[in-house]
Amino acid sequence: MTAAVADRRAVRRALPTVPAWWADVAGSAAVLSLLVVTALWTADRGVQELLGGAATGLTSLGRLAGLVSADLMLIQVVLMARVPLIERSFGQDRIARWHRLAGFTSVNLLLAHVALTVLGYAGTARQGVLAEIWDLVVTYPGMLLATAALALLVLVVVTSLRAARRRLRYESWHLLHLYAYLGIALALPHQLWTGADFLAAPLARAYWWTVYLLALASVLVYRLGLPAWRSARHRIEVAAVVPEAPGITSVWLRGRDLHRLPARAGQFLLWRFLDGAGWSRAHPYSLSAPPNGDLMRITVKDLGDGSSRVAILRPGTKVLVEGPYGRLTGEHWRGGGITMLACGVGITPLLALLWELPYAPGEAVLLYRARTPADLAFRAELDRLAAERGLVVHYLVGPRAARPSWLPAYAEGMPDAAALRRLSPDIAAHDVFLCGPDGWVGAARAATRAAGVPDARTHHECFAW
Repeated sequence: MTAAVADRRAVRRALPTVPAWWADVAGSAAVLSLLVVTALWTADRGVQELLGGAATGLTSLGRLAGLVSADLMLIQVVLMARVPLIERSFGQDRIARWHRLAGFTSVNLLLAHVALTVLGYAGTARQGVLAEIWDLVVTYPGMLLATAALALLVLVVVTSLRAARRRLRYESWHLLHLYAYLGIALALPHQLWTGADFLAAPLARAYWWTVYLLALASVLVYRLGLPAWRSARHRIEVAAVVPEAPGITSVWLRGRDLHRLPARAGQFLLWRFLDGAGWSRAHPYSLSAPPNGDLMRITVKDLGDGSSRVAILRPGTKVLVEGPYGRLTGEHWRGGGITMLACGVGITPLLALLWELPYAPGEAVLLYRARTPADLAFRAELDRLAAERGLVVHYLVGPRAARPSWLPAYAEGMPDAAALRRLSPDIAAHDVFLCGPDGWVGAARAATRAAGVPDARTHHECFAW
């Protein structure tokens, strides 16, 4: 066995892995929970009431909508609790998409639950809809809290729409998004006190208490407990702040026993800098250099959402961390050739990977896209990698193409896949790593497919909120 092959195997062994079957188990558990909810509704005469007349049918259908809505809300809480097994099985990109889908679906079902239940109760009581709404809110236990919960959850959904998110600062969106936890908590008393399916049988109570407690435990342990423990253990603080390019700043961080922080090149953490107001809002920044002894580095682009504060951090500023997260790591590398495509600050995690992976000279190709030469960060570091490690670097500088493309405007006359094969002739046999804005990554993925790279060998992570 050659030394290079031994090094590659050592890197892959050192990276934390999750059994491949775990993703199937987690996905099956989510589907099973929805089947259990439906079974509990059926056992409580849900089907008979559905077929028993217009009013009872509407009420029964409203019960089912509310049960499925509650289950989906708890699933999305667990999805975003950053449970390590789940996060490493699916990756943050996919989890965020599922969280968004579950969130919109659960709130739509919640609105359906309210509408169907009001219509069903009004039909049974033979009174108007507005009168029935008043009776429900004023006389039923927990309904005032449930009404507040509905308002908070609708607020979260409205501010999560793309049009609204584009108009909100990250900090504002993040703060509003946290109201989802409060909304779910306020809805629980209504389910406890008046939910027929919650109170129907010991099995139903056992199921709902179990899933609520699991969701609560996942948040307390992985969103609060583990980050607090790691922050206290490693005592991270700012060591130095270094400008890399216009609007791009690196922060060197020092701490205690950072080699024990389970962070790998390509991953990101959520950072809270204790430098004044706004410290409570975390920001996701990727490592641009893996932990080395008691130092590590992140690199941040000034997007005007609080990231501008990074450039004026003072050495000694204390830092709280949450993570690491992300699957854009060397564990996916199977040995052999590597092609990396970066756009803008997307160079950050790929640079860390280029330092970590033990590729042979000439095996690694980097295609680095930027708008202007001044926007190229880490130029000296990349030149050093080229000289010392044999990295092949192609800088693609210029305005974006008029059509959807990963290429700059000056090369838009060449097909995207043909340009890839020209710059990295053996790309079809390479592992490909992509990082950049959503639209750019989408165009780059389409080009890698057309160039013959299987999806299983294309690894990507987008930075967007």
